[in-house]
Amino acid sequence: MKKLIVGSRNSKLAVIQAESVINKLKSKDNIYNIILCKISTTGDKFRDISLEQLGVASFVKELEEALLERKIDIAVHSMKDVPTRTAPGLRVVAVSERLDPRDVLISSTSLNNMVSGSTIATSSLRRITQLSFIRPDINTSPIRGNIDTRIRKFKNGEVNGLITAAAALIRMGWEKEITEYLPIKYFLPAVGQGALALQVRNNDYELIDFIRQLNDLSAWQSVMAERSFLNELGGGCRVPIAALGIVENGKLSLEGMVAGITSHSILRYSISGDADDYIELGKTLAKKMMNSGAAQLIAESKGHETG
Repeated sequence: MKKLIVGSRNSKLAVIQAESVINKLKSKDNIYNIILCKISTTGDKFRDISLEQLGVASFVKELEEALLERKIDIAVHSMKDVPTRTAPGLRVVAVSERLDPRDVLISSTSLNNMVSGSTIATSSLRRITQLSFIRPDINTSPIRGNIDTRIRKFKNGEVNGLITAAAALIRMGWEKEITEYLPIKYFLPAVGQGALALQVRNNDYELIDFIRQLNDLSAWQSVMAERSFLNELGGGCRVPIAALGIVENGKLSLEGMVAGITSHSILRYSISGDADDYIELGKTLAKKMMNSGAAQLIAESKGHETG
């Protein structure tokens, strides 16, 4: 059997994600002996530095380098960590079935019942901005580290709660830790949240055909529409941008959000159309929002970054 090396970040959650992909690949008729390779990324090594400072590729750069150097054959990423422009010579060829894309609160009470002046841990500008819109009396505190480390900080009383992705807790089997699923109406998720990306070298055609057996079409259309939206806006981790696509009966509904850091303004628009036109739907929504004030909000956020 041919050896097939699957690369993953060296964190408990990332390994669980990669192992779920490996198990699915092994269930197919294949000619591969599949092996897991754990790789430490910049984002894992420097947990005392914010993701805004580290850059958008902080969780994927080393995995992409390993692919290009043929140390691994497939990289499994959390889709939300993958920049819209990946390294030359590589491409994402499949998106796994998407788990719940919502954000969740871990706390001793619901967000509505949380006492004024409480502190919620999150390092996401997207989450901070959306939280401040509905609960401006709640403080936020930056937090990094694996999901189990963040939960431990809450249980140790360092913060009154934390916001994280539902999919992370579901994959870990820790749904019991969830206090509240935060409504999409107020907390639009990160682009690609809840989905896994399978990335390979451009010219590994036989492997590409094999991996594409795992591609979930609805997840692919939704996530790629969101990424098209983000790419057209030209945003990144330093700008509060969110999007969520939902496919039903061949139709794609796509909602996007752009916020200003200093003005605390939030702009949200939605669009729908044929799911097969997912790339154009993302571009169209981005252009619609740029013409309605998103350009100014993005400039505001980038100005805040350098100010």
